Amino acid sequence: MFALKSFTTTVTRPIVRRQLKQALYRGRAAAIVPQFHEPVENTNDHHAVVSTFDLFSIGVGPSSSHTVGPMRAAKIFISDLAEHNVLDKVSKLRVDLFGSLALTGVGHGTPEAVLMGIEGESPDKVETTTIKSRVQDIQTNSSIHLNGTHRIKFDYEKDMVFNYFKTLPQHPNGLRFCAYDKDMNMIATNEYFSIGGGFVVNEATQLDHGENVYYKQDNENEAVVADRREQDVAVVSLPFRNSEELIAVCKRENMTIAQVVFENELRWSTPEEIKSKLLRIWNTMDESIRNGVLASADDYLPGSLRVKRRAPRLYSKLLKGLYGGPLNQTGMYNLSQIPSNNNEEQIQAKSSSTEAINTHYPLSVSFLPKKPRKKFVLPALDYLSVYAIAVNEENACGGRVVTAPTNGAAGTIPSVLKYYLEFISDNPERDVMEFLLTTSAIGMLFKRGASISAAEVGCQGEVGVACSMAAAGFTAVMGGTVEQVENAAEIGMEHNLGLTCDPIAGLVQVPCIERNALAAVKAIAAAQLALNGEGDHRVSLDQVIETMRQTGADMMSKYKETSQGGLAVNVPLC
Repeated sequence: MFALKSFTTTVTRPIVRRQLKQALYRGRAAAIVPQFHEPVENTNDHHAVVSTFDLFSIGVGPSSSHTVGPMRAAKIFISDLAEHNVLDKVSKLRVDLFGSLALTGVGHGTPEAVLMGIEGESPDKVETTTIKSRVQDIQTNSSIHLNGTHRIKFDYEKDMVFNYFKTLPQHPNGLRFCAYDKDMNMIATNEYFSIGGGFVVNEATQLDHGENVYYKQDNENEAVVADRREQDVAVVSLPFRNSEELIAVCKRENMTIAQVVFENELRWSTPEEIKSKLLRIWNTMDESIRNGVLASADDYLPGSLRVKRRAPRLYSKLLKGLYGGPLNQTGMYNLSQIPSNNNEEQIQAKSSSTEAINTHYPLSVSFLPKKPRKKFVLPALDYLSVYAIAVNEENACGGRVVTAPTNGAAGTIPSVLKYYLEFISDNPERDVMEFLLTTSAIGMLFKRGASISAAEVGCQGEVGVACSMAAAGFTAVMGGTVEQVENAAEIGMEHNLGLTCDPIAGLVQVPCIERNALAAVKAIAAAQLALNGEGDHRVSLDQVIETMRQTGADMMSKYKETSQGGLAVNVPLC
């Protein structure tokens, strides 16, 4: 028997500000918690820069930490078995899910994702329409197609183990794989941790800041592994550790945030590759909106909640011009920019007769008569909401989405960008690049300074971060200064601090879907506030990120993607 220690890196870094998170990965939280709020000298810690294309990755719903990450982990484990020439000896597998992966795994599609990873699939390539039937085949026949090579016995009820009341010390999202031969002797085992946004780490490869980004992509050959490892430790052209340093870099180089990120991306890709990958990210986002709004309005989202799709009906109303939107005679989704002459059209509310006033009893009716219902005409809110809801409904159905920065928050950034491209942009290609590169820089700061995992810090780490990123991106493409971009990002997170993750029935539906729509609206409001200011503000983005980290550490575990608190226990399922 051996424990797989795949793609081990020997890079070490000093423990600095983020002592608690690092200690959790090392299993010594008890010793470090008392010193959690004490300032620690920050010396020579690693920069925040990771690749934009590791922060934004194409995957499958409904969750980056519960679906995308576990699928990658399973594929990595199976690939390791093949690399060690023991795959053909495996006749049985056992999968243990711990903590949040166990508590909300069924609603988040974790078991299905793991099974697809065992069969050799990756999140960006698996055919989403076949997952359900393939999982059903595995359960019915009690066997699984191991890495696409041979079938082995797999009893789902016995071999997929949910450890509801156990959590591995390194991280709340833990899973363990064990492989056995025909005589039930263990061949190999390893533990993995899905730390949010689809990032997967294990004890052997865990670095101080959880930035082993080469695990974001499937390791199909040694060259890919080497590239990922090189990216993780690369000395980028323009490093930064926090927003203060990012602003300083921009001022020193006379560059925008997007230009700084682009320059760093040149360490790993050519300009043409960067452009191509950014447009692919956006095209996937746009396609997820399209799939969501053109779905059947009579469809229900999967799961016990019986939530009906809302995006198709909302979008249909927009097409009919009820809310001042463009009228599309064909009823088809418009992938191109919407003509500007229709942007400002608004439909006047229909007049209605006023109810007769009762001048006798009660007297208040005479002074405060009931008013007829009025139409609330705010086209921006309608478009932002329908686009965000469309993406998250696709995510809830296990469709193809972009982690932005997670699947649970996948609708906020696409909806804001889609709105900008349709109503404001005069150069969509350039604006997509600037928007996504700017948002990724803000995401990097949150990933390094706090977390993008709801299992660690609640929904403030997912929808809160997405709101902050979207606010920054919108401010950037609107021509805001670097200081205004940072201000917008700060406002976007400041008013999401303490946001809990309490999905009803463990499904990424309620309150997740609506929460993305509101975050998109809040991002635009944050950008407007920042653009109307001079960039000067009392609270900095770095202070908000640190506050978010402390808030997440103080937050009770039942509010961290466990469905053991909040709406999850106060809304009856029947």
